Amino acid sequence: YPPDLSLIIKARENGPNYVYSLLQGFDLKPADMQMGAGMNYNKYFPGQQIAMPKPLSDGQITYSDGTVATTEQMASDVVVFLQWAAEPEMERRKKMGLKVLLFLAVTGIFFYLAKKRVWKKVE
Repeated sequence: YPPDLSLIIKARENGPNYVYSLLQGFDLKPADMQMGAGMNYNKYFPGQQIAMPKPLSDGQITYSDGTVATTEQMASDVVVFLQWAAEPEMERRKKMGLKVLLFLAVTGIFFYLAKKRVWKKVE
């Protein structure tokens, strides 16, 4: 079975950029480079040799909205999906965070006005 990549974005340092670069880094090997058996050249992979063959190529899929299926577009889509797979609850957390900040702002204003009213005679 292939490895579970649902957390690769969080597991690697600078994960989204790492995965995007890894998918884009397949190229022809330099003439002076010795490659191991079954290895492919990838300029962004540590050691520049990776056993995975090039997974994406232009025109590989058809987008229903007419988007051109370039390797850059598909790599970007893969990264966005893996980010969602790593944290599917992130959107809900951000919405909740916005509500909490709004609540704290309203409460802060309320308490500031209450403080001004209570301590009005002392000033």
